[in-house]
Amino acid sequence: MPSQPSKELQTFPNPAADRDYEIVFDVPEFTCLCPLTGQPDFARFKISYVPDQSCIELKSLKLYMWAYRNEGAFHEKVTNTIADDIIKAIQPRKLTVVGDFFVRGGIGTIVTVTHDKSKQQA
Repeated sequence: MPSQPSKELQTFPNPAADRDYEIVFDVPEFTCLCPLTGQPDFARFKISYVPDQSCIELKSLKLYMWAYRNEGAFHEKVTNTIADDIIKAIQPRKLTVVGDFFVRGGIGTIVTVTHDKSKQQA
């Protein structure tokens, strides 16, 4: 059976939870729909994080990102939602999500969301 899009992010235990290290995902083929026109918006996402106790499972991230394909979403909203969902799933020590939306009407948009767990607890 073929894979289906899903908003469920699967996780697995961090194999080196005693150490800070960075994981970077490059998602060059993200698509969603413009909520005003219904036309497709294309973007490249870069997600980098320092895991705490859990890591994101790669296939579930692929299916999660695919789930936006038929959704209308402003660039700012979708980038913040992706960050919020990852934070909820794994509570990373640090997270940066960069949505680099392709030029439309002569304007490209880059939205960057950052999270630092140590600053949240202070």
